Amino acid sequence: MPTTRIEHDLLGEKPVPDECYYGIQTLRAVENFDITGIPISHYPQLIFSLAQIKQAAALANRDLGLLDAKIADAIGRACDEILAGKFLDAFVVDVIQGGAGTSTNMNANEVIANLALERAGYAKGRYDVIHPLNHVNMSQSTNDVYPTALRLTLSKLLDNLTNEMHHLQETLAAKGAEFADVIKMGRTQLQDAVPMTMGQEFDAYAIMVGEDIQRVREAQALVREINMGATAIGTGLNAHPDYAPLVTAKLREITGVPVVKSPNLVEATQDAGAYVQLSGVLKRVAVKLSKICNDLRLLASGPRAGLGEINLPPMAPGSSIMPGKVNPIIPEVVNQVAFEVIGNDVTVTMAAEAGQLELNVMEPVIAYNLFTSIDMLGRACRTLADRCVRGITANREHTRKMVEQSIGLVTALNPIIGYDKSSEVAREALASGRSVYEIVLEKGYLTKQALDDLLSPENMIRPKYLNKPTT
Repeated sequence: MPTTRIEHDLLGEKPVPDECYYGIQTLRAVENFDITGIPISHYPQLIFSLAQIKQAAALANRDLGLLDAKIADAIGRACDEILAGKFLDAFVVDVIQGGAGTSTNMNANEVIANLALERAGYAKGRYDVIHPLNHVNMSQSTNDVYPTALRLTLSKLLDNLTNEMHHLQETLAAKGAEFADVIKMGRTQLQDAVPMTMGQEFDAYAIMVGEDIQRVREAQALVREINMGATAIGTGLNAHPDYAPLVTAKLREITGVPVVKSPNLVEATQDAGAYVQLSGVLKRVAVKLSKICNDLRLLASGPRAGLGEINLPPMAPGSSIMPGKVNPIIPEVVNQVAFEVIGNDVTVTMAAEAGQLELNVMEPVIAYNLFTSIDMLGRACRTLADRCVRGITANREHTRKMVEQSIGLVTALNPIIGYDKSSEVAREALASGRSVYEIVLEKGYLTKQALDDLLSPENMIRPKYLNKPTT
């Protein structure tokens, strides 16, 4: 039979399995919050952030003469083991929990205390030697530890997202260069507009992604403002006057993240505005990725009864009943990621709005949704780049033929023969099925030489000074 140790808390005592590094408060949280089935260890970076915070706090308290150097060293070594990727399975509380993240903070306090005890030669649970709250949580509250851990984690995750977005941007730009000489018809409202190159189309996609990289980095800067030293509500109760700037400096040194202390810790402890801003940016990224994928699906529609301008790489058979059918499954999955991120943004918005007085207790659901959105967007960018965009080919002859047959060419004649005559030509071309070129020549509106120059697709894809010719 497994052996247990008895631990005590405010509500009484419970047996805790001896092999567990967590303690009674973590055990209560496991029993209370069977919500998602996803433990906080599912996000290792969150656990690493918690360990770095506890390490920084121990060093700051030691330097201020508040924490015995041997205990601070034991806490630091326990944190180092966690940062090495060990003991992640000891972080067992559900990612969504009541209590504003208290269960997450206690899970970290208990694991670190018991690791430190064991390495110092004591049994787990000997909290008279190293205590989860008196020592590991000294000068802290869940209300500054949890949001700081969340912000550190977000900053690290956003580094990965921007890397994946940059990869997608480069892949789209490479296609832009490859398709620079592919003449095609541009469309507005799904109707023929004017000619362009497929290169211009893919370059635009690359720029769209590049703009959003900048927006993500701007939001990332906002989450690097932290409230360590705030303790319960921002007044700094139970913390040394010099603790807040010192622990921030220690954390900056340990993590390499340029975190800064909030100028007003009361405001910082209750305000979730940075999360709303970040979530909105993630929604923006999702919307634009989905738009690009919608375009790719339209441009590849067919292969014979649609636009058929491009070919997406075939990734899987598309039907259990229609032989030979291949579907645009990669753009489709990215579309679905976008829908998820947009929904997550609604959750983050409502959770931020639900904050009351000096604390927002809904940060666990904010964390879960932001982590999910960032992770899914990063994976979607990589998948779209490597399993779709990289393998796209253009149907060059088909796209040029569509340009030559398009009534949209008449737009180039507006400055020369006027809008009314151009409309007359377009109407007749649409009714008769004849080409714009043929009708303009027949009516004598322009000479063949002038018309050849004006309606050359290559001359219609960039600004050009027009000398009005004589007929």
